[in-house]
Amino acid sequence: MPKILSVETEIPPVKITQKEAAEFAKQLFSKSFKDIGRLLSVFENGEIDSRYFVKDIDWFSEEHTFQEKNDEFIHHAVDLGSKVVKKSLSRHQLTLEDIDTIITISTSGIATPSLEARIMNLLPFSPHVKRIPIWGLGCAGGASGLSRAYEYCLAFPKANVLVLSIELCSLTFQHGDRSKSNLIGTSLFADGVACAVICGDDSSVLKGITHPLPTIFATQSTLLRDSLDVMGWEVKNNGLYVVFSKDIPTLVRNWLRPNVEGFINVNGIRLEDIKHFVAHPGGRKVIEAYQEALGMDESMTSESMKVLKEYGNMSSVTILYVLKEFMNKGCERGDIGLGTALGPGFSSELLLMRWE
Repeated sequence: MPKILSVETEIPPVKITQKEAAEFAKQLFSKSFKDIGRLLSVFENGEIDSRYFVKDIDWFSEEHTFQEKNDEFIHHAVDLGSKVVKKSLSRHQLTLEDIDTIITISTSGIATPSLEARIMNLLPFSPHVKRIPIWGLGCAGGASGLSRAYEYCLAFPKANVLVLSIELCSLTFQHGDRSKSNLIGTSLFADGVACAVICGDDSSVLKGITHPLPTIFATQSTLLRDSLDVMGWEVKNNGLYVVFSKDIPTLVRNWLRPNVEGFINVNGIRLEDIKHFVAHPGGRKVIEAYQEALGMDESMTSESMKVLKEYGNMSSVTILYVLKEFMNKGCERGDIGLGTALGPGFSSELLLMRWE
């Protein structure tokens, strides 16, 4: 079965503490909400200490056109994406010629030609690398990218696939939007970049690897009908406006467990067999809903909470930061992990891993 060889991250240059973000939001939103003090509690109660952005906080105090924001997205996405690709390859002395396919995940900006094409003009990849850009899966995108790479490597066992996830959520910020959704988004979302290398069974890259690697052995995608208004973007003249329902934690509690149990039981796995929960941390309430829905104690979500606390919600990228935590600490041979992420649609992406 295809294996995840490595996950690397690239941290954007500007660190902003949650206290600084709360003060910014207070200045911006205070005239629109009489109860701004109560609403600002989301900054204190969200279990986020800091986040990283490509622009400093002063940049967000002014209006910017859709074009300005998207130009910044392309510039920084290509720059950070190129860096994380080089880091991913150097980790195991891979060359650009070793890569057969690039799956690029993003939902926070628009680029045609797509981001990996622009990166390929900076890095001397083979011109025959297969390019699979995936746009619009939001927070579920990172898990989906791993799943699609798994399926590709099943079909082509000698292949090495890059899953490149780039989200610059801050650049979607709408200065003139005084909605509660925008306020919540301001307290939660951040920028991040990550790259995973997935190898097929017959890949020469795996020769000589002796430590256990997460091996993907099953995946499932699920769409909840008639839930288009739960999460996503509204596209308006000024760009992308966040759609973020307050009902997401309730949906997780009511919908996730039967979805997960149906998936893992078909594959001969029970909830008590799951040793590692590789969950996209949508927010504190979502993590608590995971715990409640799946009957897990806090220790099972500690890696997700750590990433949320240090980096915030980086949309599709976040689950790769969480997976890197598990790979850095090392897991025992035979351990079973469940990867899960929720996104627009409303949808879920699930994958089962065994360290082998």
